[in-house]
Amino acid sequence: MATDCILLAIESSCDDTSAAVLKNGEVLSNKIANQQVHEAFGGVVPELASRAHQQHILPVVDQALKQAGIRMDELNAVAYTQGPGLMGSLLVGSSFAKGLSLSLGIPSIGVHHMDAHVMAHFIDNPKPQFPFLCLVVSGGHTQLVLMRDENSMEIIGKTRDDAAGEAFDKTAKLLGLPYPGGPLIDKLAQEGDPLKYRFNTSKMEGYDYSFSGLKTGILYFLQDAVKANPDFLKEEMPHVCASVQHTIVNYVLANLLRAAEDLGIQDIGIAGGVSANSGLRKAIEAEAGKRGWRAYIPDFSYCTDNAAMIGITGYYKFLNQDFSSIDAKPFAR
Repeated sequence: MATDCILLAIESSCDDTSAAVLKNGEVLSNKIANQQVHEAFGGVVPELASRAHQQHILPVVDQALKQAGIRMDELNAVAYTQGPGLMGSLLVGSSFAKGLSLSLGIPSIGVHHMDAHVMAHFIDNPKPQFPFLCLVVSGGHTQLVLMRDENSMEIIGKTRDDAAGEAFDKTAKLLGLPYPGGPLIDKLAQEGDPLKYRFNTSKMEGYDYSFSGLKTGILYFLQDAVKANPDFLKEEMPHVCASVQHTIVNYVLANLLRAAEDLGIQDIGIAGGVSANSGLRKAIEAEAGKRGWRAYIPDFSYCTDNAAMIGITGYYKFLNQDFSSIDAKPFAR
């Protein structure tokens, strides 16, 4: 095995094309190309996403290598998102990565997208100690993940239907906010009363979640409120956003608190796109202060989809010689 591990990572699971270069686990570059084309449709259009990935991947990889000061022939491995995600988007990134690995004669490393969100905590210092409990909250997933070492992840709780990010996005759409709506809810919530309106959540067995009932409850609440007062949204928008955010944050934290206490874990983190939410970040920091946790929250740039988190996961797989077959297929779910 080479003394150094210089690794190119590619992330293309949804609508962001990202490439990063890491040397021995240190991020040298992390470039992201966003896709504005989806804003007019209120959500990601898979076919448009895959076409945009084809346009962006070469320039993004080139920029990542140039910023890192690394030549292609210096690479020791190529890591890529194998899934879950949009199949067309995944195919663009995985095909590029596998083709590059073949041409350079270096291994390719398929990475699970959700594992990578958890592993984002191991990019910067201080790094979590084990056992480590992580709440992963994104547009498509809500999970509680228990780690006992860098190569061991156990999902001890997950959503039975929708995810926390979907609840934010659906609420934003109902409120008439432009896509992506989650960050706008967060911004508006700063000006509202989080206790003004109450929304019910579903109690599940173990550490699992369910958001479908909450989404339906918010829909019916808004329909009734607007029917009674056509100016309701204009007058109450910040309070509705604050109340919805408060409900979702408290709901996802409840199982995290129980699991941490049940398992006696002090190293706690949050990950995924929704971990950029200011309400969730403040709540985690507050609980850490009360409970004596060592809380870990990735930098904003590592919360949303990015190649650096794919790269750090690929780095530990490289150390473990956990390489992927060239025939490894992407998976949507």
